[in-house]
Amino acid sequence: MAPRNRVPRFYFSLRSPYSWLAYRRLTDQHPEVAAAVEWRPWWEPDARSRRMLEAAGGDFPYTAMSRAKHLYILQDVRRLAREAGLEPAWPVDRDPVWEIPHLAYFAALDEGRGAEYIRRIYEVRWQEGRDICDRATIAEVARELGLPEDLLANAADDEQLRERGLRALLAMDEDGAFGVPFFVHGFHKFWGVDRFPAFLRAVSGGGGLPAAVSWPQAGPLPGGDQGHAGGCG
Repeated sequence: MAPRNRVPRFYFSLRSPYSWLAYRRLTDQHPEVAAAVEWRPWWEPDARSRRMLEAAGGDFPYTAMSRAKHLYILQDVRRLAREAGLEPAWPVDRDPVWEIPHLAYFAALDEGRGAEYIRRIYEVRWQEGRDICDRATIAEVARELGLPEDLLANAADDEQLRERGLRALLAMDEDGAFGVPFFVHGFHKFWGVDRFPAFLRAVSGGGGLPAAVSWPQAGPLPGGDQGHAGGCG
């Protein structure tokens, strides 16, 4: 049976430092792949999104991170970032609602500025150490990019964007994307920064990259571990 979706997919999280590092490697070193993959946001749903997901028959895996694991990730990310010529800044998350930055991505995507939004939000969080769940921060980024400030800052309150978010959560569940960065090519899945070279080999050995696509499209709803070194939630 042929794979259902032959277009390579990149599940990215604006929260995750490993996702940030994978993003930099993808866009800085392999722009032709970055232009061809489907960019799919991944985030931990809030209580409302969880209820919507469960009602639609979906699920979201979650494993709480131990203190030892958290301290290891701080050390590991700093090491990997410095190897890439980057110096991470560590944001402090206070009662974060991850729909705020991730649903704003869909609004930026609709305005044709999705890629620029991702780039700037990663800079704000991981190079400036700022709170991307603060609506004022999102409004500031929107203003910098010439996007509607109120729309992006209040994306989590928009019913249509909540539905878009539900479709994204269902797609994550369908693909089995249990952490980030997570890459999919055909039937093959690759989790973590350390699996990125294998993903590149898979897409380059498949007869060339498919045409770039925009995801997710509007349409009817389908029925229906935080990670380790190199991959996290």
